[in-house]
This record gives sequence, C-alpha cells and structure tokens, in this order.
Amino acid sequence: MLKRNIDDLLSAWKQSSTRQPLLVRGARQIGKTFSITNFGKNQFDNIVTINFEEHPEFTQCFTSMDVSEIIEKISIISGMEIYPGKTLFFLDEIQECPSAIMSLRYFYEKMPELHVIGAGSLVEFALKSPNFRMPVGRISSLSMEPMSFFEFLDAMSFQKLRQHLEKVDIQTGIEPVFHEKLTMLLRKYLIIGGMPGLVSAYADNASPEQIKILQSSILQTYQADFAKYASTAQHKYLKDVFLAVPRLTGSQCKYSHINPHVQSRDIKNALNLLTDARCLHQVFHSSGMGIPLESQVNPKKFKLLFLDVGLMQRSLGLDSRLMLEKDIMTINSGSVSEQFIGQQLMASINCYEDKKLYFWTREKKNSNAEVDYLTTLGSSVFPVEVKSGKTGTLKSLRIFLDEHPECPFGIRFSMNELSMYDQVLSIPLYMAEQWKRLCADFMDF
Repeated sequence: MLKRNIDDLLSAWKQSSTRQPLLVRGARQIGKTFSITNFGKNQFDNIVTINFEEHPEFTQCFTSMDVSEIIEKISIISGMEIYPGKTLFFLDEIQECPSAIMSLRYFYEKMPELHVIGAGSLVEFALKSPNFRMPVGRISSLSMEPMSFFEFLDAMSFQKLRQHLEKVDIQTGIEPVFHEKLTMLLRKYLIIGGMPGLVSAYADNASPEQIKILQSSILQTYQADFAKYASTAQHKYLKDVFLAVPRLTGSQCKYSHINPHVQSRDIKNALNLLTDARCLHQVFHSSGMGIPLESQVNPKKFKLLFLDVGLMQRSLGLDSRLMLEKDIMTINSGSVSEQFIGQQLMASINCYEDKKLYFWTREKKNSNAEVDYLTTLGSSVFPVEVKSGKTGTLKSLRIFLDEHPECPFGIRFSMNELSMYDQVLSIPLYMAEQWKRLCADFMDF
C-alpha cells in the first residue's frame, strides 16, 4: 500500500478539536480517492462513499441543506448506515454536485461530530461558478500533488534511506555509497514520475514498456477531459497548451510560443483553465523584495510547469536519454531538473496553503539575469538555482544577492555534495524536500 504524506495530515485532522469538513483538491489520478479511502478503512468503523460522477442520482439528496435529511436519504438509497463519530462520510468528485460543497457548512454547524471529506479533480470550476458561494470559515481546504521523491522512496521500500536523508546535515554529509544509490533512484523517478498508479505499477515490477503505455494512457485521459473544461470551440486551444508546456518548461513563456497563429486571449484562457484543473502551474515573476511574494507579481512574465516530470518526459520522448545520459542535469537543457525541483518545492509547501511558485528576472542591457525560483522561509526570501556548474559561476544568483542584501543566502540544487560556501547552500537534487530544514540550520528565527 502506498504511503503518502497526506496520511499524517488526515490523521491529525480526525483528532483535531477544531476539525471542519475537509475539501481535498488536486488533479485527476494523483491519488486523492485512494488515500482517503484507505484512511477511512483504517481509522473508522466504516466509510460511506458517494461518487457523484459514477452515481449522479445522489445529487438529488442535496436539494435541501438539512443535514439530517441528507444523511437519511443517502442511507436509504445506499443501504449503508452513517454513524457520527464512527463513520467517514466521503463525497467524491464533489464538483459534480455544487450543493454538496455548500452542504459542508451545515455539516460543520449542525453535525460537527460527523467526519466529512469532499474531493474532486475539477473542484475549482465549481468554486468559480458565478452562482456558487464558498462557505468561507466553515470548511478546510487541502491541496494534493503527485508523489514526491521521498514518497517514491517509501514506495520502493527505501524507508530507511528516506529516514537517513531526513537527518543528514552539513556536518555529517552524504556517504558516496548512498549518493550512488540515490542518483540511481532519482533517475528512475524522473522516468516514472509521481503519478501513484505508475509508481505502484513499477513497484509491482511493471516493465519500462508497460510504464510508457500507462503514461501515454494518462496523457490521453487528460486530453479526453477537455470537454469538461470548456466548449468544443476551445478544445483546440487546450490541446495546444497541454502539448506545448512540456517543451516550454524552464523558460519564460509568451503566448506566441504556444501557438503564434492563435490570439493571445484564447491561449490565456486555455492556460487559466488548465491551471484551474491543476494540469499545469504558472510560475510568475516577483521582485523578491520581501514577503508576500504574491504582492510583487508581474502577471505578464511567467514560466510554466507541467503536472508531473514523468508525464513531461513521456510527452517529449526523453525517457531513453534519461536512462543513458550520464549528466541528468543537462537533459533537455536542464528543463527536466527544473521541472523536478519545481515539483519538490510544491511538495514542501504546506498542503493547507495556496501552492504557488515564483521566479525572478532582471532585464538590463548586457546584464540580464534570471533566478529559477524564489521561495520563502519565515520572513526571508531565498533565490533558487538549478545548476550543474560550480558555485562560483552562479552569476544570476550573485546578482540577486547583491541587489537584495536582506536575503540570508541563496540555494543551489545540483548533483554536487551538500555544502555551504560563499553565501550559497548547495543541496543535492534528491534532498530537495529537505531544503527548509537545511536552511533553518543557518538562520536565527
């Protein structure tokens, strides 16, 4: 059984004295239903699951906001009993029934002892409907991403190796034998990615060809979902964007880069729809002059991240190079590594927070500079570079540090050893999820 980071969060939610109904959001096939179902089976007397996509007739149970009436109707139709305090009441694909999302408020107010979770892959579309009113302050919202590299280690039965990395610091360092093993496992993760179905299949000894077929199937499933996002006339723009993002990862994007023959507003709308569906992430430029980074965003400057590094390389056909290329940092001009680090940074953001990434650029004559990511810890902003070169060659990182003297230091992710030198913390790619802990060792809070 795949262990996910969300498992501990769900357990803590169950025991919380301030618990609210929980809305789990995330892209299709990243493991929401699997994790919530296992949570229900392991920690409750029973679980009652209503999937509105498979059984739309249950939407009729939510015509009233009387929660006792809702529970009674569902019990009668499903033949399952719901016991507050003992049952996990799981509303899956909840975006298909916006009134069910609204009902979460009333479960909180009228039946707080009942554990209620809603989940869906297109929840944002329901929330942005002009007729929908979000029950603010009455529900908790949690974001879920593909499996991180550390979750992948767990799935591959390398729990002890993960535990070792969670303790390693600058003083202890990483032994060469561990570095070699982690490099091999990282290469596998870059090929397979973090989609739980693929990781599970690989753990069960699926062949590389079978993994490719499964990846292609997932990509096709996402494209088949476009009908749920927009009108038929917009399908082409959605497909253009979806197919373009893997090749554009790591570089500043303009609408013309996606399709120069389509009007910008159509590409922009498609980008926003796919972002809402969590098929991709937009990484916006920020000046980095302090927190929050969001307040300093320039929406005209952005980069793009795909949903998952494994699906990215399958879309681009890079899997053979990932197997054979000695320096994985240079594959596709480093875009695979930048995609990987983007995913790990997303994984490190609190799941209860709005998950957003930023980058920094300076455009001056004969002195352009660009930092791959900006991230924050406490009240400090950190520039992040994904590099294969030596520390002394980090020109853009140096420029950022010079222009932002309040910044404690910069972060470089590479395949070099863990070290701190000349105001740059160098972290191996496979330790990316530990960046907060490693940075905290050099900061006074």
